[in-house]
Amino acid sequence: MSISSYIKIIGRAAPGAQPLSREQAADLMGQVLDGSCTDLEIGAFCVAMRIKGETPEEMAGFLDAVHARMNRLPASDRPVVVLPSYNGARRLPVLTPLLALMLARKGLPVLLHGASTEDGRVTSRDVLAQLGIGTHAPADRIASGRVHVVPTERLLPGLKRLLDVRRAIGLRNSGHALVKMMNPIDGPALVVTSYTHPEYAASMATTFDLFDTAALLLRGTEGEPVADARRTPRMVLVSDGVAQCVQEAQTGPLTTLPRVPTLIDAATTADFTRAVMEGRLPAPAPVTLQVEHIVRACKALEAAYDPTLLQPLVTTA
Repeated sequence: MSISSYIKIIGRAAPGAQPLSREQAADLMGQVLDGSCTDLEIGAFCVAMRIKGETPEEMAGFLDAVHARMNRLPASDRPVVVLPSYNGARRLPVLTPLLALMLARKGLPVLLHGASTEDGRVTSRDVLAQLGIGTHAPADRIASGRVHVVPTERLLPGLKRLLDVRRAIGLRNSGHALVKMMNPIDGPALVVTSYTHPEYAASMATTFDLFDTAALLLRGTEGEPVADARRTPRMVLVSDGVAQCVQEAQTGPLTTLPRVPTLIDAATTADFTRAVMEGRLPAPAPVTLQVEHIVRACKALEAAYDPTLLQPLVTTA
């Protein structure tokens, strides 16, 4: 069916708009990703879906289209921690690179994928470049204890084009939700992702369940998948069809403030990250807790795939 037919379904006034089936959503997104739609059609789709909102079935169909076309990385020896980093720093330093390096130190393979979707923000790639960590190709296998950075356009160029629509119309679209939920690993992985509004937590958990994807959900720092250094957020682990709260949110007034930079530029954030990794500054307690939950979840994934792999994760210097 043509994209215009789908837009008629999702673009009616609120009482008349209808959800797409998973198969219809996959067909629609496939046309968008393959570049067979005009700019006007893509803009109409983005606005219509933004107003209607995606159902879990529609998101599953969109992800079907993405996974069918994406350049996926090969499986690693251990479950890969997937960190989608797209929001960057606006008022607080972006600590997703610190989270990635702390996880790698625990012996886990880590994939950080992302792209700049809004001008004026400092991205994880900016910080990692300051630390001497460049990008990798999707064909590269991630070794345990390593961080690989893969730009979105190398995973799927059509998805990067969809993200860039924001620069033209000023609104986020379904692509921004897709990149936070997709699994670019052809094997065991734990997707660590964030939501900006509480109502998204349930729908994201349902979508992950439709794919049997293991995920850790939290309300991250300004949309990034890293815990807020000032206050521990609620964390929910989705695995084997069950969504379980593994960390309750910190309540009450803050008694102390973490030692994090007041500036958000890449160089300052990289210096802070380096100081934490070298032991000259303490890691923010919420991020340390998040690392512990991720390590525990990855050990459970290892056991599920091969019980002989259930062993302590070795901390490297």
